[in-house]
Amino acid sequence: MKQKIILLVEDNPDDVELTLHALKKNNITNEIVVAKDGKEALDYLMKHDRSIPVLVLLDLKLPKIDGIEVLRRIRNNERTRLLPVVILTSSKEEQDLLNGYTYGANSYIRKPVDFNQFAEAIRQLGLYWLVLNEPPPIR
Repeated sequence: MKQKIILLVEDNPDDVELTLHALKKNNITNEIVVAKDGKEALDYLMKHDRSIPVLVLLDLKLPKIDGIEVLRRIRNNERTRLLPVVILTSSKEEQDLLNGYTYGANSYIRKPVDFNQFAEAIRQLGLYWLVLNEPPPIR
């Protein structure tokens, strides 16, 4: 059986490292593909010769194409429209929260500043999205 991929869309190298460490700490052993900007994320998702990830962890403040636009394009593409997308951001802007849900985010999580709180948030995220949740069939 092919391993389920998580696409982490994050431009900050420290946040990438922190997220990967939190995933590892919580025994989430899925393959993690990291996209450093919105364009790279969309290029990865729209290539038909690649497997669709089981989950996208999407930051909002990204270079080239911002996270809300990435989300909008994911939802407007037949191949990716049902893909679970969790916004994982440090943004506290109410408009970002509203836009995230308006354009179809499945969840919106603010990154805690404390690593232990962040690791716990990743543990719960992994438990729900990778174990408990029944994903839609991906074409």
